Amino acid sequence: MKSDGKETSANSVVPAPSSPSLSGDVRAEQHGMERQFSFFSIIGLAFAILNSWTAMAASLNIVLPSGGPVAMLWGLVVSAIGALCLSASLAEICHIYPTSGGPYHWSAMLAPPDWAPLLSWICGWFAVTGWWALVATAGSLAGSLITGIIALLHPNYQLQRWHVFLIFEVWMIGAFLINTFGVRLLPAINRAALTWSIIGVTVISITCLACSSPNYESADFVFRSYINETGWNNGAAWILGLLQSAFGLTGFDAVSHIVEEMPSPHIHAPRAMILAVLIGATSSFAFLVVLLFCMKDVDAVIASPAGALLEIIYQATNNRAGAVCLLMFPVVSMAFAGQGIMTGASRMTHAFARDNGLPFSRNFARINSRFRVPLASLVLTTALCVIFGCIYLGSSSALNAILSSSVVALNVSYSIPVALLLIRGRHLLNPSDLPEPPTFSLGRIGGPIANIIGLAFAVLTTVFFLFPPELPVTPSNMNYTIVVFGVIAIVSATTWLTSGRRHFKGPLDMDELLRMAYDARRPGAQSEPPQEKHI
Repeated sequence: MKSDGKETSANSVVPAPSSPSLSGDVRAEQHGMERQFSFFSIIGLAFAILNSWTAMAASLNIVLPSGGPVAMLWGLVVSAIGALCLSASLAEICHIYPTSGGPYHWSAMLAPPDWAPLLSWICGWFAVTGWWALVATAGSLAGSLITGIIALLHPNYQLQRWHVFLIFEVWMIGAFLINTFGVRLLPAINRAALTWSIIGVTVISITCLACSSPNYESADFVFRSYINETGWNNGAAWILGLLQSAFGLTGFDAVSHIVEEMPSPHIHAPRAMILAVLIGATSSFAFLVVLLFCMKDVDAVIASPAGALLEIIYQATNNRAGAVCLLMFPVVSMAFAGQGIMTGASRMTHAFARDNGLPFSRNFARINSRFRVPLASLVLTTALCVIFGCIYLGSSSALNAILSSSVVALNVSYSIPVALLLIRGRHLLNPSDLPEPPTFSLGRIGGPIANIIGLAFAVLTTVFFLFPPELPVTPSNMNYTIVVFGVIAIVSATTWLTSGRRHFKGPLDMDELLRMAYDARRPGAQSEPPQEKHI
């Protein structure tokens, strides 16, 4: 590929020129991570990050009053179709351009040269914001689950917002420590996460079904009943209930951010992106059906201080200790998810920083020579998530705001490269200077259809997930997602006007990144990075 930042022909897409704003030492440091993830550990990472059945079960409090079983199950079908179309569209692009920047790299590659820097910048800021918020969701859900255990075992317990806040902060620090000091254990941890998750959903399902037999809820309740306690009309309430399933299926681009740490990234990354959504959607649907059949009192579930998931398990088993033991499966799964999401977020932050996308990019673009990780990016991600958790101190709908922020930001970042591909044409996926012919394609008809469905889903969720979860709106139950994006927009616009428009040219050294990716296409092959000078 060329490196002059221009399109040389209709079938040749080339990257933007390198920017001189980062020194040679820092540029040399950017490829300092090892290719240590096997395909199985990559699937484990993707599944741990989506953590679909756990995420959807832990966020039942969002969907039950906003559509009930109908929104839970058929909303999941809608979200699965939308997420699968988005993931397949991005997987097709990733197959051609397997680079760690993911959507914002692809936006630069697919955009007209004059627009590439700005569109890449916008996409990059939405992507990093979405990943920072996604890290925060793991701590948020973990805090809800743990305080739920306390509420079940101690009926007189009065939940305070700062209780969840403290658990949230401990969860964030734990994920940071694992990603810093246990980086070589991450592949094994990801494999363990996949195994633990499969065992957990199986054990909980069998136990609840066995203990509830034969007193199950009716099929009419499970598949047709509708609940609306939001104050919105039924249609709006149902769409707002999509947040649970949309959240459980987002984050599939995680594997694109570790392509520099896996062999054959142009093959493994696209497969993992699609498989993660398929596995997550099917396992979640089956598990939610089990929970609904085992539910005895839906009003008690909605109102329970222990949380919807623990209350359903308790209703099924009629045993507090047994219910708490079963809840350990999603609690531990949430710990796996926390460290996995931290991995993806820090790699995304590192990639954007080395392309001059963040303030003080020189510092966040470095790889620590001792731990072989982007330590500064890990610190930044953790610090921002700690600040993010402060929403809990002032809002009763903090969980809704954090989940909405992650889904909206990531869906916007996914939409930009997909929209560019749809508008500019599929010839961009077959550049004449590609190192080898493409082997994965959605086809001339299937590709645009998947693009359109994915974009429609992203637009729908982006608009509605900014709405407050219930009416009337008060300062306490307001959806603070719009505030989060307001702050990010101000920082992003200020940075662009003061330095970004001069120094940000899109992904730097794209030729080198793609060369390394394709050099690693054979199992066991290792690309040779430039000589590194670490901090």
